[in-house]
Amino acid sequence: MDPEGLEDALDLSRDRAQNQGVYIYQPAKPGKATGERPSKRRKVSSTDNRGTKSDVQCFVPLLNGEENAESAQLRFETYKQLWSTQEDKIQAILEDVDAGVLADVLSFVRDNSPETCNGCIPTGLVTVGSNVSSLTRLLSRLNDQLSTSGEGGVVVLESGDAPNLKTSLKNIIRAAITNTEGNDGYQKFLTDRAGPRLLGYDLDLLNDYVQRKGTKKLVLALRDSEAFDPGLLMDLLSLFKSWLDRIPFTVLLGISTSVELFEGRLPRACVSLLQGKHFEVQEAGNCVDRIYESLQADPHGKLWLGRNVTSTLLEKTHDYFQTPEAFSRMVKYAYMSHFFSNPLSVLLGSPAPATLSQPRLCEAIRNLPSFRMFCEDLLEAGSPDDVRNLLENDEYLLQEALNHISAGQQSMQQIFHAVVAIHGCLQHTQSAKKTNVSDLSVRALSGELNESQVVDDMLATVRTFDSGKLGPLLESLPKTLPPELALDEIRTDFAALVDANTDSAPLRSEYNINSSVVKTTVVQQRILLSKGKANLSEQDIEYTRIVDRLVGVLQEYLTETLIQPQELFMHEAFLFDLRNPMKETFTPRPRFALERALANPFDYLISSTDPSGARISAKQPATAILYQLYLESGALVNIHDLWQAFYAVFESDQGNTFDDRMIMSLFYGALSDLKSFGMVKNSRKKTDHLAKSAWMGL
Repeated sequence: MDPEGLEDALDLSRDRAQNQGVYIYQPAKPGKATGERPSKRRKVSSTDNRGTKSDVQCFVPLLNGEENAESAQLRFETYKQLWSTQEDKIQAILEDVDAGVLADVLSFVRDNSPETCNGCIPTGLVTVGSNVSSLTRLLSRLNDQLSTSGEGGVVVLESGDAPNLKTSLKNIIRAAITNTEGNDGYQKFLTDRAGPRLLGYDLDLLNDYVQRKGTKKLVLALRDSEAFDPGLLMDLLSLFKSWLDRIPFTVLLGISTSVELFEGRLPRACVSLLQGKHFEVQEAGNCVDRIYESLQADPHGKLWLGRNVTSTLLEKTHDYFQTPEAFSRMVKYAYMSHFFSNPLSVLLGSPAPATLSQPRLCEAIRNLPSFRMFCEDLLEAGSPDDVRNLLENDEYLLQEALNHISAGQQSMQQIFHAVVAIHGCLQHTQSAKKTNVSDLSVRALSGELNESQVVDDMLATVRTFDSGKLGPLLESLPKTLPPELALDEIRTDFAALVDANTDSAPLRSEYNINSSVVKTTVVQQRILLSKGKANLSEQDIEYTRIVDRLVGVLQEYLTETLIQPQELFMHEAFLFDLRNPMKETFTPRPRFALERALANPFDYLISSTDPSGARISAKQPATAILYQLYLESGALVNIHDLWQAFYAVFESDQGNTFDDRMIMSLFYGALSDLKSFGMVKNSRKKTDHLAKSAWMGL
């Protein structure tokens, strides 16, 4: 091939469409006329069975493909049932979070009018902070409330829908009418209107609609008001002000920063048009903590997220502006990953023994790390017969696995009940920044919470409490704690002691700082200070015994409950703690994956490598071949040399049986792909060379 002709054909220095795709034309096969209709295909499956078949194929068989279809279907059904329950809890939390601000905003919209606002536009400033999705939920529920009662509706306007005043008005009018009438009703409203036909941005259309429907409140919500052009916002609000006597406008402005910053960027004339109230939506972090607590501390929970997954989720939530919906989607992906890839998850669905692939499933159980630790514990306890049955009897192994899964789930429930109890105590003992449930859960899932400084400081502070502080602490302890702790007896004794106290001062234990005295002694003309205990009354001594009982009970309970979850037998079935699926999905590394796919394409393709062992072969995709040749070159790549090397790969593999034009087309396409990936660019030094713009591994 002529090198000069190749350079002219490529025309790399003057090509304006360097990333344009390359296509290979293959003429249609003879045998059918151009206009002939294709043969009719027979319908092989009914519509009724389509959904069932898709459900069966949602989860592929595991255990090296030897899992039966019933087990795969049971995993999928268990996942759907479990997540539907959790999703209902999440929606209930979001509704509860929005309930307070929704009631305030709804009351503001109903009670305010231009007359109550001194002729100004009734305006609500809604500060959402990082919880940007909360305003969408709030506006949707506000629209439902107003539409159901027949008072009006909500029109949401985005900054992207408002490039200029005419387009903004047109979108507002269309949204207001379609909110109740739909798109067909909007077109019908325009055509059936009596009188001259009005333009789509004329507010007379909206006035006619308001008069027909009897609308009392028309709420215009600017969800991202800070992104609007201040001049456009000024024109829009001025126009609304002039129509207030005919159209009952109420404006809601969504703010992500603060009211002061938002007001500072608006003209004074614009601010003078508005009068209303400020509303603040709860931050996303509080919603995330409540969602996480409801999922993990579920008294009927079957699956828990481990320390690694929890740390990944919370890091992303704290480092980025994560909405509660985004957090819920990540948790859903974690649940799905567990049931999709773990064959042991079938045991969470209370399966019948006949539906299980017993030999392969038992083999998988015997290869678990927790199974080896469990057998070692049995041997140390002197039970070799139990170990032999676990190794040889499949039915015995499955029954023991199911029993320990149930026991392990109860242990996990107790761990999170203890976490909730510690969090409740910390609300009374911590005066500075309060530790949330998420941080405590990470330590509990790693088995470090019981011996942490947080628990030690909490118990030490409880010892110093007087009777005025200990009472609320006792009442705040959750009712889910086991009755063996005898907390009811401690509460009864404490109440009786407080009622018997005739002194107005609260009862103090011997650990309280007010219960100690400082003694001064002179030794060899030196003054020595020493602390000692003051003489306590009988009631204070009895109060000290109650405090010691409470602290002792809490210490014993936390020591027994806060175990390391990874030590539980069969924890692999009910504890999902694989970091990689979460990290690779929600913190992906596209460049690493792209380089690996191009350098080792058969890691992803369902094929085999070249039997000769050659690193570059014609069986690989053309882009992968060119990329590997590109790696062997320097900072500047001669196009002719690159073409010759690419051509030689096919020449050595296929001999004289290949088509030169086909190879040239593949070369063009591969080179275009590398340019679109940003790996090569035209060289300014030499027109017949390419310059590398990326190096592997950097």
